[in-house]
Amino acid sequence: MLQALNIITAFRQGDESAAGTHPWLMKLISAEERIVNLERITSIGQLAHANPVLDYVERTLKILDSLHVSYWIKELLEEVLVWAETAKGGTMRDRLRWQQSGIHLFLHNIGSAQLYERHIRQDRGTLSPHEEMVHTLILTHGLLGQHIRGEVAFEENLPLVKLMEAGRLTEDELIRLLIPLNHCIIAAVSEELWHSVEEEIKQLIRKLAQGSVPDRWTYEERLRRLRTASIARGEDFDRQFQEIRELTDLPAALHGFQDMTLWYVEAALQDFSLEEFVKVLVLALHPEKQSPEDQLSSDSVSHLSFEPLMNDMYYDYKGVKKLNVYKKRMIEQYLRQTDWEACLHGQASANPHLRHRIERKPELPDTVFFTFEFSQAAEKLIEFCIEAEKSPLYEKAVLLLFDLFGLRRDAYDRFHNEESYLNDMNSTGDYKKVILDYITGTAVLDIGPGGGVLLDLIEERLPHARPVGIDISSNVIEALEKRKRLEHKAWEVLKGDALNLRDYVKPGSVDTVIFSSILHELYSYIETDGSRFNTATVEAALLSAYEVLAPGGRIIIRDGIMTEPEDTWRRIRFLEADGMEWLNRYASDFKGRVISYEQLAEQEVRMPVNDAMEFLYTYTWGAEAYVHEVQEQFGYFTPAQYAECIRRTLGPEALIRVQQHYLQEGYAEALAERIEFMDEDGKAVTLPDSTCLYVIEKPGRP
Repeated sequence: MLQALNIITAFRQGDESAAGTHPWLMKLISAEERIVNLERITSIGQLAHANPVLDYVERTLKILDSLHVSYWIKELLEEVLVWAETAKGGTMRDRLRWQQSGIHLFLHNIGSAQLYERHIRQDRGTLSPHEEMVHTLILTHGLLGQHIRGEVAFEENLPLVKLMEAGRLTEDELIRLLIPLNHCIIAAVSEELWHSVEEEIKQLIRKLAQGSVPDRWTYEERLRRLRTASIARGEDFDRQFQEIRELTDLPAALHGFQDMTLWYVEAALQDFSLEEFVKVLVLALHPEKQSPEDQLSSDSVSHLSFEPLMNDMYYDYKGVKKLNVYKKRMIEQYLRQTDWEACLHGQASANPHLRHRIERKPELPDTVFFTFEFSQAAEKLIEFCIEAEKSPLYEKAVLLLFDLFGLRRDAYDRFHNEESYLNDMNSTGDYKKVILDYITGTAVLDIGPGGGVLLDLIEERLPHARPVGIDISSNVIEALEKRKRLEHKAWEVLKGDALNLRDYVKPGSVDTVIFSSILHELYSYIETDGSRFNTATVEAALLSAYEVLAPGGRIIIRDGIMTEPEDTWRRIRFLEADGMEWLNRYASDFKGRVISYEQLAEQEVRMPVNDAMEFLYTYTWGAEAYVHEVQEQFGYFTPAQYAECIRRTLGPEALIRVQQHYLQEGYAEALAERIEFMDEDGKAVTLPDSTCLYVIEKPGRP
């Protein structure tokens, strides 16, 4: 085993004297500041009880120990690896002292090389040829990987060529050194990552050993590399890049970009669109000129860091690192309201609660830091939203946030659990198959497609159809577009308003419009005549759909239903200790209407049947969905009321071809061990119908 691994093991087992005799270890274990790329961790909270830098160094050494390389290579690389991360260590007092004495603490490869050189000079005054090699390898370690990611120009690795020019290493020896070194530092992040870049790393190392410098990236090539993670998740880079080129002069907008080394850019910005990403770069490269020193110049600035933004964009949710979607949405709005001309002059949209900030530090004259700065009120409100995520206060908090930044409620309906919500919607595919039997023609609109499960079913089962999903949420559309590209789907998606379909498709051109579990959301969320929970919204959606139908076209509705007769009462006996608490809370928080119940015993109530079912729909979803479900009314019409609404809204010529209602599979099973459902005499009865299916046909097809 490597000596350094033995030393770390002895320290971990309680031998603290090991640190006193090994300066590199003392620096690593005394780290009080957690400097880590958040892209590579799963929980921020765990950092408080861990030393990620020491853990990483130990992983690099274990990989080195397992490699079959020459003894001299292993000995040399061991020394490189134990010192390569030391600039991330030290106490706060140590770091202040190092910084004052000229150690570059932000650029960790440079700072670590400086600390190593200082240690050697304090001991012997000059560096031996061996130590000069170690110093150069520390100085350049990790740069090839960063070059592949688009962050660092290849020329940053040229100090390694000087080792050959000075006769310290042959071409073959440099290759034999650099391949295992890069293997250690990349595989210690992820073995999968190493395997994905291994061949490109080896090719670059051979070019370097031959003294060959690849051609400089074009703007497009560099941006593509910086967006690798986003492209892997479905970003349509080519189309979006072309759209940006048509809107702005990229060489002018990105002046100085090619000479900049970028830090933490992917970790901070990979979840933003390409347009938003480029706008951020332009804002960083073209600050508003208030004084001469405000202008970034390639002569004075060579490093652009997004580390402050990265650190501000994540928080832990249930012990797992999550993107702060609240801040992301606010930043998206800020960038959307900032046109390209304003970006070029550093003049973003005026918002008292959000601005971008470019910071320069006296001790780091060659580096600028970019982030977004929220007002104290916005920070507190976002913090409150996070704390209220499982509370009915959440909805009120989010609405305040919308008001603060001028966002539309119906376009931003879910935050922290949006991904799980879309997955849940996709899990309902079996329930939606019934719709396929009633689709007619080829042009099919799926209103509110969620995760796209119905689009998938139509594409698979009805290959002649051309399904298009329409949703008002930009985030749903973005997620669907990415999945479409990754999974090579033929269906299309379109951002649009269900109440104004004629603005997106030609009237009379659609064969089928589908409202699958979406009309109750339109009814619950969209304000009509100044109020939510308004049947006028349902009527407006039906009219909008009917207008775009071709003669013989169909509207298919699958949604919640209330039971008849409405004056029926049911008893619920809770089998879980917190059941009554659930009901009390629900009756207080539900926004759709007053929920009535009469408590008969400690765990038993008597309720109107439709109030009972409205409550049970939310009860089955559980605590995670509670804050959203109390905002939605699933059943808003009885079967007779639904038919009457259709005839009243669309006129007598609209033909109701199918009128069904049934209990959706799964509800009885989900509630079987949680409640007993009884009539007024205490006799067990089945749950009433939960779901309706209506097929409405527009006459006129020959």
